[in-house]
Amino acid sequence: MTTTLKQYEPVAGSRILSVGAARGNLVVTNEDIAGPINSSDEWIQKRTGIVTRRRADRDLSLLDLTTQAAQEAIEKAGLTGADIDAVIVSTVTSPYATPSAAAALAHNIGATPAPAFDISAACAGYCYGVAQADALVRSGMAKHVVVVGAEKLSDFIDETDRSISFILGDGAGAVVVAASEDAGIAPSVWGSDGERWETVSMSRSILDLRDAAETARRTGDTSALTDPENKLWPTLHQDGPSVFRWAVWSMAKVAQEALDKAGVRAEDLAAFLPHQANERIIDELAKQLKMPDTVTIGRDIKETGNTSAASIPLAMHRVLQEDPSLSGGLALQIGFGAGLVYGAQVVRLP
Repeated sequence: MTTTLKQYEPVAGSRILSVGAARGNLVVTNEDIAGPINSSDEWIQKRTGIVTRRRADRDLSLLDLTTQAAQEAIEKAGLTGADIDAVIVSTVTSPYATPSAAAALAHNIGATPAPAFDISAACAGYCYGVAQADALVRSGMAKHVVVVGAEKLSDFIDETDRSISFILGDGAGAVVVAASEDAGIAPSVWGSDGERWETVSMSRSILDLRDAAETARRTGDTSALTDPENKLWPTLHQDGPSVFRWAVWSMAKVAQEALDKAGVRAEDLAAFLPHQANERIIDELAKQLKMPDTVTIGRDIKETGNTSAASIPLAMHRVLQEDPSLSGGLALQIGFGAGLVYGAQVVRLP
């Protein structure tokens, strides 16, 4: 295996060459999940806009989804794995704290020895990855970077949790970011608000699991480890009303700042690709930004659900699939979620 990495001259800009997608292989309807949360199809659609969500069965791993999406993006770009200079994966649902999902992905797509690393920025992670890929390319450290947002959220669901479980889906979206004479990725706006750290979070830490295992070993009582009612494993939970207010009122300002940095107006856009958190949030953001009817709004959430880091590239993939004429137009993408963290930029659609 060679360990010599390619070096390039700095360039004026970067752009997204292509996008790939992978969704869970199971279609889960509202009726399928309404019982444990004492709800209904009507309530779920009214609150979220979701009709179905895609989830992966036990045999379809996070790495499988990631590999499928990345391979599609690479093939669409007319490249091979050997052309990839860096691999970035954004995920909060990798089954391993280490090694990184990105290192395994680099091997799967034939990109070794490209540097590979994961980002833990939840629903903003894809936008964080695009910002870093843009910087790597413009600095000359890379010519082609694969950025993937991927989640298997169904592994971390408490089916009785009414705050978040019913909105979550599984999938991966990937893009190839490449050097360009013209800037196809505008300056990014990103940040965090750690004071709201617990607003969207896992119910338990790995230290909780360690302590429970130690107690079981010491006492010989394994019930805490084996009783499903104890919900010992980490599951996702959110303070829905707080997240909704933050997303609606704070993220519109971030989105507007991204437009301003790009030097464009809402009416200049071909598409608006917000994180697929909730259709009401999407609608309110579009309203505050005064998005005209000429702008296509990504709405992958209706059939796929909220896939966290994967949601923006999946929405991009869908809008281009449904309307190829959007290719080459400008899109505003914005992600926001657990951390709380956020990121946004205007990009030229592949």
